[in-house]
Amino acid sequence: MQHWLIPVSGPHFSSRIFRWRSCAASARVVSKGVLRVRAIRTEYRCLSGAASARRLLMPARETEAIILKTFPLGEADRLVSFLGRSSGRIRGVAAGARRLKNRFGSTLEVLSHVQIWYVEKETRELVRIQQTDLLESFHKAQSDYGLSTGLAVISEISELVLPEHEVSEPMFRLILLTVRQIEGTGDWQLPLSYFAFWTVRLGGWLPRFDRCASCQEAFNAKSAFYGMHYSGLFCSNCRRPGMKPLHPEARALAERFTSERLDRIAFDKSLPTRAGELREASFAWIEFHLERRLTTRELLETT
Repeated sequence: MQHWLIPVSGPHFSSRIFRWRSCAASARVVSKGVLRVRAIRTEYRCLSGAASARRLLMPARETEAIILKTFPLGEADRLVSFLGRSSGRIRGVAAGARRLKNRFGSTLEVLSHVQIWYVEKETRELVRIQQTDLLESFHKAQSDYGLSTGLAVISEISELVLPEHEVSEPMFRLILLTVRQIEGTGDWQLPLSYFAFWTVRLGGWLPRFDRCASCQEAFNAKSAFYGMHYSGLFCSNCRRPGMKPLHPEARALAERFTSERLDRIAFDKSLPTRAGELREASFAWIEFHLERRLTTRELLETT
């Protein structure tokens, strides 16, 4: 009898068959899982490669710019705020700028006039600064304590009043004109007064200079009064406690500022006093509308 043709049966055989089928099913599940993981990994590598390619192909933007402020970032980098002529105020990271040997050199000094290249991503607030070329250096003003204090005030005001990514050609030209004048004349008083006054005017904050903001009485040849908690000029009858005078000569200088370029205003002995009054009034209006004190303003008193 050919026993190999006889089918084998019994409880032990059935148990072995069941275990074999279970193992086979488990093997198929594991195999499918492995294949799925491999597919996901392959897809991730493709996506990562595509993202890297996009980063490499992403073009750098270029603009003429003024460096407003820089801050240390980590051990080697700098956070840079700059006003681009065609891009507005932008913040970015200059990688390696704090190292002894770096590709940026002295181009990131406050209020330096530069050509800047940067990469911007929609998902990131900070741009990546790739390169800066110095167009105009203001080394004399930057290295002198008194003059650099004037630059610091310009830097702080510009940083506070300019919205991000909003192009402002008038403000760009104003900053450049003011810094050039400080560098050329070695004096910050008249240029800073001009800058503060025009900042107020460009911001739409300039009050009427001919009549009282309260009673509308004309000032004529009388002094007007201003205060840090008020946006206008007041007559002697409507003045509040703590207000300071703005004499007719200072108001006349404001009229000259509106009609003459800074570098064409002739100097006379009374000019520093009049410019100082107008500057302080302009600072008060800037602080009123910003609702904060200018921290660099106090430094002017030490120069």
